[in-house]
Amino acid sequence: MHDLSELLTRIRACRHCEAHLPLGPRPVLVAHPGARLLIVGQAPGTRVQESGIPWNDRSGDRLRDWLGVERETFYNDPRIAIVPMGFCYPGVLPSGGDAPPRPECAPMWHDAVLAHLPDVELVVLAGMYAQARYLGKSRKRTLTETVAAWREYGPKYMPLPHPSWRSQNIERKNPWLRSELIPTLQSRVAALLQR
Repeated sequence: MHDLSELLTRIRACRHCEAHLPLGPRPVLVAHPGARLLIVGQAPGTRVQESGIPWNDRSGDRLRDWLGVERETFYNDPRIAIVPMGFCYPGVLPSGGDAPPRPECAPMWHDAVLAHLPDVELVVLAGMYAQARYLGKSRKRTLTETVAAWREYGPKYMPLPHPSWRSQNIERKNPWLRSELIPTLQSRVAALLQR
């Protein structure tokens, strides 16, 4: 792929997992060649799948709060790329909760997208699926332990819990998230978006 817009067109037309997607395929991602910040989350929820707008839900509100970025900037600044592990809504588990991202998506597309993002300086890894792919064997035994070790993964990577309602428990039990990690993250993001 020589052109990012051509690649994004191909991704948005992808039907590879169609038989496994309860709401059908609707790949949701945002990438610009000048992106400095890359956000890698899990997969769209139902609201995102309906709107086609990444992080267009309560999790997105919490993520933007953690990043210190206004909604308008988040969606319109070409220095921000959003490339989830799965581009389409994967459905729900029999026991409830969203299913994991489709396992085919990231291996099929991530390397090609990232090849068009040479200026990315910070990759925010929101949740265990992103951390598994990008941190590999260097991640810790649990998500909380991985996030607590955030300094080990810098300056390139910043692991975060997925910003769903469940992360409120992590925040409550680990005050360092609000007092240390988030201020550092906000400072880094502000610096990247000022250049």
